[in-house]
Amino acid sequence: MMDKKTILDNGLLEQYLLGELNAQECEQIEQVLASDTELKAQFDTIEKDFETLGLENAIEPPKGIKYQLIQDIREAKDAKNNKSNTNLKYYLGIAASIAALLILGNFWMYNELNEVKDQLQTVETEKTELNDKLNNLNNQIDNDIALFSTIAHPDTEQYVLKGNTLMPDGKVVSYVNHSTKSVVINTERLPKLDAEHDYQMWADVEGEMINMGVITKDQNLMAMNYIDHAESLNITIEPAGGNDHPTVSQLVTNVYLN
Repeated sequence: MMDKKTILDNGLLEQYLLGELNAQECEQIEQVLASDTELKAQFDTIEKDFETLGLENAIEPPKGIKYQLIQDIREAKDAKNNKSNTNLKYYLGIAASIAALLILGNFWMYNELNEVKDQLQTVETEKTELNDKLNNLNNQIDNDIALFSTIAHPDTEQYVLKGNTLMPDGKVVSYVNHSTKSVVINTERLPKLDAEHDYQMWADVEGEMINMGVITKDQNLMAMNYIDHAESLNITIEPAGGNDHPTVSQLVTNVYLN
């Protein structure tokens, strides 16, 4: 049995209006509409929008059709006085003209409905893309708020990792908060690497190097994994994607924690 959420999430109200559902689906939607006044009101609004859109985009039949219909009626009417079977031809002529006009009108209506359907599909696609962009933006905002909260926290301690002979101009500022168990680093002064290598951060805990994460190339401010009881922070150059253990010969900077 369909419910309100299923109908709205899958755009079944629009499909119902366009006649794209089978008899069983139509019956289920009608049952839900009969029991849900809020959904019925939304359905009425969509139906009204469809009608408005159809009227706004209606195509006036060619003037020639109207003219030809009038001519057929006049000719049939004039012939009525000359032959006994004129009445039959008269009504047949009118019927044929009306039928032709109705067929043409139905063809136009079919095209109009297809246009409306295409427009609705475009709107749905644009709506989905907009929602994705908004979700990404919200996630980015939440991430930035978390980073700045760590930096501004009164218990956060700042440590500067200065580059060694392998990276004399390098510098990384780290923000460590033991109460919230968070680490944020600023890598703006970290020299760029080629596509085959990445920087990776390590915490030294009683002589064991524990991975804190790979430093991304496209962010200057980022959060790293917090490691309990870390005695120092260390950064090495590793193959792209990171390594299971640090390459000691590629240690470019480190700092001891208080």
